[in-house]
Amino acid sequence: MLELRKDIFADERDDNLNEIGKGTQRQDMLGHVTGTSSYFNDHKLQGMLHLKVVRSTHSHARIRRIDTADAERSAGVRRIIRGSDVPRNLNTLLSLINFGKDDEPSLAVDKVRYKGEPILAIVADSEREAFEAIAKVRIDYEPLPTVFDVEDALKAGAPVVNDTYPKNAFIYHDTYDHQKLRFGDADAALATADHVLEQRYQMSPIEHAPTETNGSIAAPDTNGRYVVYTSTQALFFSVDTCAKILDVPSNTFHFIGGTVGGGFGGKVDTLTEPLCILGAMLTGRPVRYVFGREEEMQYGPPRGAERIYIKDGVMRDGRVVARKIRAYFDSGAYTRLSSYAAVKCAAHLPGPYTIPNVYGDVYCVFTNRTPATAMRGFGVTAMDFAIECHMDKLANLVGMDPMEFRILNAYRDGDMKAHRREAKNTALIECVQVAAEKAKWPIRDEFKRASSRKDGGGSRAAIPRTPADIHVRTTAPAQQRTSYDRLPTAASREPPREPPPPAPPPRPTSPSHGAARFSSVFGTRRR
Repeated sequence: MLELRKDIFADERDDNLNEIGKGTQRQDMLGHVTGTSSYFNDHKLQGMLHLKVVRSTHSHARIRRIDTADAERSAGVRRIIRGSDVPRNLNTLLSLINFGKDDEPSLAVDKVRYKGEPILAIVADSEREAFEAIAKVRIDYEPLPTVFDVEDALKAGAPVVNDTYPKNAFIYHDTYDHQKLRFGDADAALATADHVLEQRYQMSPIEHAPTETNGSIAAPDTNGRYVVYTSTQALFFSVDTCAKILDVPSNTFHFIGGTVGGGFGGKVDTLTEPLCILGAMLTGRPVRYVFGREEEMQYGPPRGAERIYIKDGVMRDGRVVARKIRAYFDSGAYTRLSSYAAVKCAAHLPGPYTIPNVYGDVYCVFTNRTPATAMRGFGVTAMDFAIECHMDKLANLVGMDPMEFRILNAYRDGDMKAHRREAKNTALIECVQVAAEKAKWPIRDEFKRASSRKDGGGSRAAIPRTPADIHVRTTAPAQQRTSYDRLPTAASREPPREPPPPAPPPRPTSPSHGAARFSSVFGTRRR
């Protein structure tokens, strides 16, 4: 059993978690119901300017020419910001933790890769004047072929969406174009199963629809720093992202978060702060950049669409003996957090069930859609939906009650998971029993007596023989990294040096239990 250290912060602990039926007041409730909670947009600073963005009208196009002459002469316009004004115009969020390559410009320069991609930022005295200037910008596009389906995007000859990943799939550790899981021999088990069921499940993109749209206000401070009021859900990610994009130390900024008017994952990507701060740097005035409702709904990042194929082998007695899954996560035009969603997807296979043969391939795919981001369990939620729908269909196929079918196949303490970790503190059986009781759903006595703490382990803890995939390695595997060092000044830049010869990879040592370990964060096998 998991034991918690209760001596730490003992004077602040309250282990009484029985809250149902009690009138416990939220800390922020009084401010919400009286309308006194402070949001970023409540800050009205003297001399504040307003930033709005010119967005692409094409899903994929080359930018031939941008004419801003009329916009520059428009009333109230203080500054027009182009991609060339952004110190480091390529970024991806997870490069901050050395995972992924910078692939998304703050402002598009040569191409646009989804409808609504930012191209120019206009800073003006008022929102109306900024919008009037936007209407005067003329952009000459050369439309390019598009791809919107994840499987079409992976086919040979498909339009290249993201030049950083020319095969339209995120590359893990400079080698692998997907996350994979192999445990036992799924193909052999499917061949001997009494029943085989294969189904396809599709999730659409979902907009978070927060009451408060994405936005921020940046203002020069008296000490050479910049104060930033923001609606971000990830304050430190936002600070570091802005420092990287603007090529300054992170202590240049004083970020102030606070109440978020709805986030659900949609305010993690640092969408407004870099341009807002850059506007303040270039004008010396406070700048406000807030998404309009149309921008939030159409161009704000949604939960990514997911397509999942599940093929299961089940015996007549209800035991699932093989599960084969192929899943595609639609990242949209850029990576954002989708590469991590695919890792979470693979780490969640095959669901909370003991299945002796599991085969999983999960792809993070680029299409000409709006880049996707986090949303309430992204990478896991859709997979759970697909697995549980499939479990109901399997139960019907073998003529079993769906509750009893789940109890039969559920993890028990001591079972071996497909990721080669022992199952501990399992409780699905008890959850199903309670749900059945509350719903007055009749299940047989043998299933009422089942327990997650017994009948596990033993043969269920064995690691089956797993055929190795044939993979020709063209380059040495390496931890995927993106430098977070600031660019040197022109005077301090040195000529490139010859790279040192690569060191031979360390020889792995076998773990005591004889199984390779799986990292749930990066999907790497550790020894």
